[in-house]
Amino acid sequence: MINTVWGITHLPFSREAKTLLQQQQHILDIIQIHAQQGGFSIILGQPGVGKTYLREHLQQLGNARETCIVNCSRTLHTYRQILYQLADAFAIEANDKILENALIKTAFDNVKARKTLYILIDEAHLLEMHTLRKLRLLFDRFPKNHNLVLFGQPELLRTLSMLNNQDIKSRITYSATLKPLSDEDLTAFIHHELTSAKMSTTTFDDGALTLILRHSEGNLRLCRNLCLGSLIEAARETQKTVTLTHVNHVLIQPHWRSHEQLVKQQVPQQETSR
Repeated sequence: MINTVWGITHLPFSREAKTLLQQQQHILDIIQIHAQQGGFSIILGQPGVGKTYLREHLQQLGNARETCIVNCSRTLHTYRQILYQLADAFAIEANDKILENALIKTAFDNVKARKTLYILIDEAHLLEMHTLRKLRLLFDRFPKNHNLVLFGQPELLRTLSMLNNQDIKSRITYSATLKPLSDEDLTAFIHHELTSAKMSTTTFDDGALTLILRHSEGNLRLCRNLCLGSLIEAARETQKTVTLTHVNHVLIQPHWRSHEQLVKQQVPQQETSR
């Protein structure tokens, strides 16, 4: 619908990784430096601030012949099941008895082939500490110049800061926190998405843009979802300019309402039913 109304072929605000914002690019550059000498990196941030965007760009490095990317995203599993994920990412088959040794050998084979090795673990704050400790012992046997990168919410670092987890925390070589974005950053993101799709940067009028920034609260994911929803509302009316009205049509949806707003909405309905 959006493509038809605006006469475009590329949908803006899609989930595909595109150009990184400044703070994401800065972190990516440093992670790549640490990978050359071996590192244990932790990237923290609240949901929606851009960790997934950054991880997807790191995964794209695996398209280069000199880079090997191993990704693990299902962190609620047991240690053994996580090993299976790593084996799948390495494209190796091995039974339980030799699985750890097979992973270690494959890691060394990649480094001998002069490849930079990254191991990415998403949602690392969901890992049980005894599972992370086992993984740490396994990765200690990997080549020294690989880079383990954990992506998680801030509670991950709080957990690692506990006295009984100092053996893991003391091995961290780089950490960074993705902060909520400024209005200027979010505006730049919106304009970049529109320009990439060959749409006018004035597609959202001033009122619509201001309301989107206010309700996004520095959250990249919320900004993207609200922009896309507003474009859909405008497209339904075959309008090429997104207005305050279109954004408000999205914001009245229950998942955009705060808990207090929903309670206030329910109270009059209950009184009416009496």
